[in-house]
Amino acid sequence: MDLTAQFPTRDIGSDPSRIKDWAQAAEDLGFTHIEVADHVFGAAPRGDFRPLYNETDPFHETFTTLAFLAAVTKTIKLTSGVLILPQRQTGVVAKQAAEVDLLSGGRLRLGVGVGWNHVEYEALNTEWKTRGAQQAEQIEVMRKLWTGELVTFNGRFHTLDQVNIVPPPVQRPIPVWFGGSSDAVIKRCARIGDGWMPIMAPDAAGEDKLGILRGHLKTFGRDLATFGLEGWLRFHDDDEEAWGRAAAGWKRLGAQMVMLYPMFRIPEFKDQIRLLERFRAVAAS
Repeated sequence: MDLTAQFPTRDIGSDPSRIKDWAQAAEDLGFTHIEVADHVFGAAPRGDFRPLYNETDPFHETFTTLAFLAAVTKTIKLTSGVLILPQRQTGVVAKQAAEVDLLSGGRLRLGVGVGWNHVEYEALNTEWKTRGAQQAEQIEVMRKLWTGELVTFNGRFHTLDQVNIVPPPVQRPIPVWFGGSSDAVIKRCARIGDGWMPIMAPDAAGEDKLGILRGHLKTFGRDLATFGLEGWLRFHDDDEEAWGRAAAGWKRLGAQMVMLYPMFRIPEFKDQIRLLERFRAVAAS
């Protein structure tokens, strides 16, 4: 089972040499992907709104970071995890993704979500209530744009008249994987996604959700054998045994890869590298 390294955006700091050293360590340790999280704005709590991340949590800009990582690594694949797609102009995302894929030699996987932070949507002047429908149409439009051919498209959210993206990406199209575990997201993922990245435990509830996904894949005539699955192991505790059990659970459920998603802070750089080593050891056992 492949291992993904989550870019420690909240703790890595702002020194480019440290970011380079961390990425190269992940590659040298045999991780197959580096996954970069996404938030444009930090949002302070207000009323009943208590954000998972707030105005004190640093998030490096996703595409700029991915482009930097492409330049300082050689073979490790790069992915967004997850880009809140409906907050952004579709053509700009398609262009940025194409450029990262080109500069990395075809190593990009675009992980997308619809998000949970309505305050961020409002600050970006984007529509919260239609985010799911917009995401689906965005993916359709991006896949057309990644061909390099002239695109004409008339939809609910997009109107394109003979436009294209040049240079196009290496991958045509770039793989698009979905984050999120609501029923609507799972159905959309099965219909138009290339893979799924759930933040769920590999327990009975997780197995039920995976069953729903596979049922939709069958309904839509998708090939189960080529559809991707990456389990995100979200942990608030530094507990190697629990990480190992979760990794083994996702392997049992058919995941091709897993990623440790630590919610605890890791302020020291040496401990960020050590975390990669520790996770690799327990996930491989």
